[in-house]
Amino acid sequence: MKLKEWLGKWHMESLKINAKFLEMEFSFKESDKKAAWELYIELITRTTTQHIPDESGNEQRALESVYELFPLTRQIIKENGRECIEFTKIAIVVLNQVLRPFTTKWHQQSTEGAFKIPQKCKDFRAELMSIQQVLRNYTQLLSDMADVEDLTDFSI
Repeated sequence: MKLKEWLGKWHMESLKINAKFLEMEFSFKESDKKAAWELYIELITRTTTQHIPDESGNEQRALESVYELFPLTRQIIKENGRECIEFTKIAIVVLNQVLRPFTTKWHQQSTEGAFKIPQKCKDFRAELMSIQQVLRNYTQLLSDMADVEDLTDFSI
C-alpha cells in the first residue's frame, strides 16, 4: 500500500508530506510497531484525545498535556532507533504541522493571561476539540501501525 492511501484511510490526508514519500510503498518493522504502540497508549489516555466537560478541567494543564507529546514522541523515536523510520516520518509531521501551531499560539496567549478570560478559555477549548479529533484519527492510525485493536472510541 502507498503511504498516501493509508493516511487517507485514517482521515490524515491533510498532512503535507513530500510527494515522493506519499507514492512510495511502505511496510512497518517491529520497531515501527513498538513505537506506534507506545505513543498510541499515551494518546488515548490523555486530554489530547479525551473530551473535557465544560464544567471541569483546566486549560493550562490541557495545553501542557498537548505540549508533552513533543518530548514524549522524541523519546519514543530515540528509544526505538533508526529502524522505526515509518513511524518517525508520520510522527514528525503530526508534531510540526498539527501540534506546533496550536501549542505556539496558546503558549503565547497563556503567558499573556488568556486563561483568566472566559471567552479565551472557550476559544481554547473549541480549538482543542479540533486538535483532539485529528489526534483521535492519529491514534487510529497508530493502532493500525502497531497491529492492535483500536480503543480510541472505547471511553468516549
